[in-house]
Amino acid sequence: MSGCCDQGCSLERLRERQRGTLRTVLAINAVMFLVIAAAALWGRSTALLVDSLDNLGDALTYGLSLYVVAKSNRAKARVALFKGGLILLAALAVMAQIAYRLLFNPAVPVFEVMGLFSAVGLVANLTCLLLLWRHRHEDVNMSSVWECSRNDIASNLSVFAAAGAVWLTGSGWPDLLVASALCLMLLRSALRVTRSALAELRASP
Repeated sequence: MSGCCDQGCSLERLRERQRGTLRTVLAINAVMFLVIAAAALWGRSTALLVDSLDNLGDALTYGLSLYVVAKSNRAKARVALFKGGLILLAALAVMAQIAYRLLFNPAVPVFEVMGLFSAVGLVANLTCLLLLWRHRHEDVNMSSVWECSRNDIASNLSVFAAAGAVWLTGSGWPDLLVASALCLMLLRSALRVTRSALAELRASP
């Protein structure tokens, strides 16, 4: 009896830790979406726009993950599947923005804005990654959250590099090339999360 109680209490403590972490990273990403989206529009940077969409997707992901913390593995897998769809939608939005820039608005981004706000985003996302580190293998829900957060670090570093390339070349091409590479990364991540969720759904009763 005591063992059952101990096991139940341990599970509840785990869920409370997960909830606390998810609330914190949700708040960070919601704020960063607003900040970086405004910077992307001001600086005319598609790569920086990808960063902001990452933060928006993560905020939605963390909110959904918070909802299913105490749910069954099957419910968590369904939400992970939905997260894969959100990542895919972000990739499609970036592809549309790249096409728009190429066809109608080939402006050179403001590299100072790109560099500054990609660095700000990097600090925020590193904080989230550190907070999520201990949860990355706990279940499919937290694993998919970890996957989203890890992508953001690569995104920030790529945008920072693109800012330097824009400065060196005086051209908008580095911004679009990095945005395209990040789009491919999003597509790959969507595939991984979706596969993992489908495998969990098949395995769950």
